[in-house]
Amino acid sequence: MHETPDTAHRAVLIIDDDEAVGMVLAALCRQRGFEALAVTTGAAGLAELQRTPYEAAIVDLRMPGMSGLEVLERAQTASPETAIVMLTAHGTVADAVRAMKLGAVEFMQKPFDREELMFVLERALAIGRRAASLAPVTAPASQAGPLDGMLGSAATMRDVYDLVRRAAPSLATVLVRGESGTGKELVARALHSESKRAAGPFVKVHCAALPDNLLESELFGYEKGAFTGATQRKPGRIELAQGGTVFLDEIGDITPATQVKLLRVMQDKQLERLGGTQTLDVDVRFVAATHRDLEALVRSGGFREDLFYRLNVVPIWLPPLRARKEDVAPLAERFFADACREHGRPLFLAPATLQALAARDWPGNVRQLKNIVERLAILAPGPTVQPADLERELGRDRSLAEVATAPVRAAPSADLRSEVERAELAAIEETLERCAGNRSLAAKALGVSRRTLYNKLARLGLD
Repeated sequence: MHETPDTAHRAVLIIDDDEAVGMVLAALCRQRGFEALAVTTGAAGLAELQRTPYEAAIVDLRMPGMSGLEVLERAQTASPETAIVMLTAHGTVADAVRAMKLGAVEFMQKPFDREELMFVLERALAIGRRAASLAPVTAPASQAGPLDGMLGSAATMRDVYDLVRRAAPSLATVLVRGESGTGKELVARALHSESKRAAGPFVKVHCAALPDNLLESELFGYEKGAFTGATQRKPGRIELAQGGTVFLDEIGDITPATQVKLLRVMQDKQLERLGGTQTLDVDVRFVAATHRDLEALVRSGGFREDLFYRLNVVPIWLPPLRARKEDVAPLAERFFADACREHGRPLFLAPATLQALAARDWPGNVRQLKNIVERLAILAPGPTVQPADLERELGRDRSLAEVATAPVRAAPSADLRSEVERAELAAIEETLERCAGNRSLAAKALGVSRRTLYNKLARLGLD
C-alpha cells in the first residue's frame, strides 16, 4: 500500500485469523470507498500498523498467537492515531471493558450486521481518537480527579472517573449500574460532556415515570392522527437527540413491547414515528441506567437478553455511599455550603456533626445525604449545626417511616391513614414554624415540591 495523504485518511486494516471474514470485510470497506488490506495474524497486523498509517483497523479478539487485545495494546505505541474496532464471536463483558480501557472505539460481536458495522466504522473515522485520552496508561494527575458535577476521591470513585474518561470518546453503549441515589445521571452527563458529542443535545428519558403507551410516543415520536389527541406531529426524544446522547434512566422498568422497539432502533440505527411510514436515520449515543438486577430479570423473562447485551457493552458500577465513607464529610461540606449560600444562612457544620454524618450508612446514598444536609441548612437554629440538630432531623425521618410502615391495627378510632396524617401535620407545622412561614423553604426542608406541600396543607386544613 502506497502512503499518500488520501490513503492515510481512508485506509482500513482488517486483522482476522478467518481469511474468509477478512476478505468479506475488505470487500465491504472497498465498496464504501476505503482502501483496505486484510491480514490473518496479530503479528502481521501490528507490523503493518508500524509500517503504514491507517485511519482505522477492525481487529478480531480471539486469534492464535498474538490476540486482538495484545494487538490493541501494542497499537497504542505503534500507531496511536488508528481508531480500532474490536470484533469477536466469543466476547464477554469483561473483554469489552478491557478493550475500552485499552483504547478501542467500539466492541462488536459476530455475526455482525454489515450495515451496522459500516456505520460504526464511518463514525469511528469521523470521531477519530485523541491518543492521550485513550492511551492505556495511568491518567495524569490533571485527569485523575473528579469529573464535572461529581464529587468524591475514594479509590472506587477514581476508578469510575477513569472508566468514564476512557469510554466517553467511543461509540459504545454504556450501562450505569448502582443503587438509587448514587449519581447515575451525573455519570451519564459526564460521558456526554467528555465525548465528541458534547456540543450536541443531552436528552433524558425517565422510563419508570411514564406509562408504556406514553413512553413509546416520548421515545419515538408520533405523526398527526396516530392516536386520539395526536393533533400534530411530535418528534420523539431519540430524534431530538440527533448528534448527541440519549440517557435512558431506569431502563429496567420498560415493558417487553417497548424493549423490542428500542432494540430495533439500536440495531438498525433507524426509527419510525408512531403512525408514520417515513424511516429516519438515528445518530445518537445511548447511555442507560438502572438500580435493578437486570441479570435476574433476564433469567425470569422480564428483560430481553439481546437488549441487555446491547446495552451492557461498557458497564459502569457506582459504589454505594457506605462503601466510600471517606467521601461523606467532603460531600456534606460541599452540599451544606451550597445550601447556605442559596438560602442566605451563614452557618457552620461542627466537626462532631461531620463525624456523625460519616458514621452513618446512608441507604439513600448521596441523594439522601444531600437532602438531610440541605434541611439542616434551612432548619438549624445556628450558627453552628450540632449533632443534636442532625439527630432531630434523622429522628423526624424515622418517625415518619415507622408510621408509614406500621402494621394496621384494629382500632375503632384510628387507622393507618389518620396516623400518617397526624405525623404529617406535626412535621409540617414544626417545619413551617422553623422556616418563619416560608412555604418554599419548608417544602425543600420536607423534601417535597411546593405544589405537594400546598395540597397537603389544604387536605390537612392548614391552608
